[in-house]
Amino acid sequence: MTPTLVPHHPARDWAEIQERMLVPLYEAVYDRLGVGAGSRVLDLGCGSGLALLMAAARGARVAGVDRDHARVALARERLPEGTPLTADLPQDGPYDVVTAFHGTAALGRDPAALTRSAQRGAALVLAGWGPPERCATTSVLGLAARLTGWRPAPREDLDGAVLAAGLRPDGSGRVACPFGYADADSAVRGLLSTGEFDAAVRATDPGQVEKELLEALEPYVRPDGTVWMPNVFRYVIARVP
Repeated sequence: MTPTLVPHHPARDWAEIQERMLVPLYEAVYDRLGVGAGSRVLDLGCGSGLALLMAAARGARVAGVDRDHARVALARERLPEGTPLTADLPQDGPYDVVTAFHGTAALGRDPAALTRSAQRGAALVLAGWGPPERCATTSVLGLAARLTGWRPAPREDLDGAVLAAGLRPDGSGRVACPFGYADADSAVRGLLSTGEFDAAVRATDPGQVEKELLEALEPYVRPDGTVWMPNVFRYVIARVP
């Protein structure tokens, strides 16, 4: 395959292509925690707001934190008018469910500050990649990394992050989140929108990164041209003391 070099719009590609891949994760967490009418949900790293939209559809009051202005602008278009969307922790808590579906970085430099936005006993959910052997996308990231000379960040220690933040562990789970795309070009756009390749793009020619990604995706292209990569994501639940 050869790269098409279609212009990329990372925020919109995330909202239109990639974000939906984590819907099974959002649903599993909300089901387990009983999110619904009366819940107050704060999503750290809310992006373009799909997880918040799903919580709001269950009757929850929602708020989001994200510093990506382009993604937040898209979130404002889809969420109920007046939904608090801020760059830092909002002051209108406390919340009884706090989610960080995209890893530990959403906790920020001062994890203890989170407890000031969450009520006592509130659930904090951290999520990230599951075991590498059960994540096809991990091999794509790894192969593209080797070809471009870039090294991806190590898999996050979700349990360690919970303990470091002084929170009480309260269970975990795994959820199948296959990444499916209409074609290889859509897969490249979706994967680039995750931010996983930002360092590689800065370090080399963007067209070269796209070319390597297309080659890495070849084992997952089906006869009809669609791309299918089985993945498992893991989440941990902690309680605010």
